[in-house]
Amino acid sequence: MVWNSFHGRFSDNPRALWERLDGRDGVEHVWLAHEAHLSSFPSHVRTVDIDGAAARDALESADLVVANTHTEVEWDKQPGTTYVQTWHGTPLKRVHRDVRWAPDGVLDRLDRDVARWDLLLSQSAWSTPRLRSAFRRDGEVLESGYPRNDVLSRPESKTVRADVRRRLGIADDAVVVLYAPTWRDDEKEQGSELTYPLDPAALMRGLGPGHVLLVRAHYLLTGRLHLDALPGVHDVSLYPDLRDLYCAADVLVTDYSSAMFDFAVTGRPMVHLAPDLERFRDTVRGFYVDLESVAPGPIVASTSELVDALGGLETLEEAWAVRSTAFRETFTPLDDGDAGARVLARLGLGG
Repeated sequence: MVWNSFHGRFSDNPRALWERLDGRDGVEHVWLAHEAHLSSFPSHVRTVDIDGAAARDALESADLVVANTHTEVEWDKQPGTTYVQTWHGTPLKRVHRDVRWAPDGVLDRLDRDVARWDLLLSQSAWSTPRLRSAFRRDGEVLESGYPRNDVLSRPESKTVRADVRRRLGIADDAVVVLYAPTWRDDEKEQGSELTYPLDPAALMRGLGPGHVLLVRAHYLLTGRLHLDALPGVHDVSLYPDLRDLYCAADVLVTDYSSAMFDFAVTGRPMVHLAPDLERFRDTVRGFYVDLESVAPGPIVASTSELVDALGGLETLEEAWAVRSTAFRETFTPLDDGDAGARVLARLGLGG
């Protein structure tokens, strides 16, 4: 079995499925790994360089390939190999062939990977037709929920919460704000350093003592977004798995990221910092559904508005409770803690 998450990380849906199979007799695991993330892999895990020749060899000898995004390695899929594409989020924003704009040739290149997929996972019945449209897919789509979110519905989430806070040096009683924005297509093509729309210093001054800010760059922009070193502010862009940060957080601040769907499983409040809403919606990417009509939390346009929104989390949670419940019922009804088991059962690996 060959695993790939976000071009060489140990994370996400592949990791959650691997955890259910680790140690099982008769199964050999190989992870495609990027050198920047090698330290996050358990010591007993076999890895190969995703950008080296060994990656192609591993893929071409695999019985089962599991990835959560396009596997950007040149390889020839062999007869008998099954390729499971878990994907990595409910598509609020348009993806692949449905986007408003993409660099010349990129979608054609990625379509070579899409053609290899045997099974595509969907987080919900709402996601399925959007994924079919985006990937022009007539093949099997399994509405399973996302394995990476299983822990969010299970008692062990409390253990993960305590472990993450201990690793980051965060007090048990601190209020943790997780900021996890998505990327902009036009920014990815720029070579210069980028800045966040959030002003961390102003946010921390406004929130006051007892608050901690975790900042998580999108994996496509890791290392390109500037973040000043400030007390109480942690750059967690290289933290192995975002799902663990969900457990540690008391509130999520995002924009149009699919993180909103995953974090919703926790039942905790969220706020959308979206100063470029109209540009992103109408020019950069486009949405499958109007964010303002479904958002499970307030949409703000500046750090000062964000401070006001985060001023009382209990009040925020109560004010948006009905909307948040409707959001979960629509977008995450299958994220019940057993998505991974459903996927493995479909693959004949249950038990």
